[in-house]
Amino acid sequence: MSNETGKGNQYCKFDSQLLTSFTSSLAIYVVAALVASSFAASITRIFGRTLSMLLGGVVFLAGSALDGAATNVEMLIIGRLLLGVGIGFANQSEMAPAKIREALNIGFQLAITIGILVANAVNYDSNRIKGGFWLESVLLALAAVPAIIMTCFGLVLTRHP
Repeated sequence: MSNETGKGNQYCKFDSQLLTSFTSSLAIYVVAALVASSFAASITRIFGRTLSMLLGGVVFLAGSALDGAATNVEMLIIGRLLLGVGIGFANQSEMAPAKIREALNIGFQLAITIGILVANAVNYDSNRIKGGFWLESVLLALAAVPAIIMTCFGLVLTRHP
């Protein structure tokens, strides 16, 4: 909504189709995670937990790298799609042994909640820093931290399916 005439919504100051596409790409992220978790379950059954975890970590890492290096909105949307696929692979309860599955599910939810808290703290603090494009790229690339952790755990995961 344009705000040139003094009328309009103070909350929505942008009239950009690309910005709207990027903002709504969160839905793509969620759908990609949902679809990927279905495929990840099959991959885990056939090839085992190790390959599934490694594949999810590598795709998640690729998505964070693409988001960090993005030069246009299309790259950001594809990066979010890859991040969703990585989350879909990570969000599998059947990857855990049955006797500790519930504890790991609770841990997963705790990690998601802590991640939301950290993301909000980073967003709050980054609003005060004048960094422009460089700062936004770094913030988007921070998704590489959980991707690296997931990939490293995939490397040391036990080999039995």
